[in-house]
Amino acid sequence: MAGAPLTWTADSHVWQLECDHDYVIAKPPHHVPPPPAPADAAAWADSQGAVHGRTTNLRITVQGQGPAAVVLTALHVRIAERTAPATRPSIAYSMYEGCGAALIPRYFSVDLDAHRPLARSVPGNDPSRPAPAIDFPYRVSLREPEVLFLSARTAACTCDWYLELDWSSQGRTGSVRVDDHGRPFRTTTIKGLPHYWYRHPGGWVPMAAVHEDPEPGD
Repeated sequence: MAGAPLTWTADSHVWQLECDHDYVIAKPPHHVPPPPAPADAAAWADSQGAVHGRTTNLRITVQGQGPAAVVLTALHVRIAERTAPATRPSIAYSMYEGCGAALIPRYFSVDLDAHRPLARSVPGNDPSRPAPAIDFPYRVSLREPEVLFLSARTAACTCDWYLELDWSSQGRTGSVRVDDHGRPFRTTTIKGLPHYWYRHPGGWVPMAAVHEDPEPGD
């Protein structure tokens, strides 16, 4: 049987507004390098053995392989494993340093703590690019790709998960698995963990200390 008439790529290292994200790392602050540029997040996270904290923002680009339309009919969330959340010596490190595409993504939200997690269509949250909630189906072809932006959250577990994307084209139907280069994506809660933020040039400092500092002029 012929393969799926579409191609896809997935980037799970997408920071909110390109400036805010948490990673959980089992290293003390003096062994963790400064936050990377967003474009270098995947390599930085791999080098530190980092796991997405609280939320995994996943950007999926889907494109047909020829001129015939491919209809994307559904997106399913599959939990591969749930385990107890990380504990010390794990620490949550915030990438936040102050926030300063031609394709408008389709936005989805997933509660990984739900018994049966569902990908729910939601409006986009970027004021500069309003995006109403538009659910499946979508249509793609070689010249008409779609970008799906999925935000998967947990407050209670370490969750390994992947997606199945259903498609239909020219009388054929099928499903493709969307994962992290053959492995499930992993998202873990940061509840109860120390939480650090990088203050240039001093290094990592506790988030509580940042919030308690007086503003200049106070």
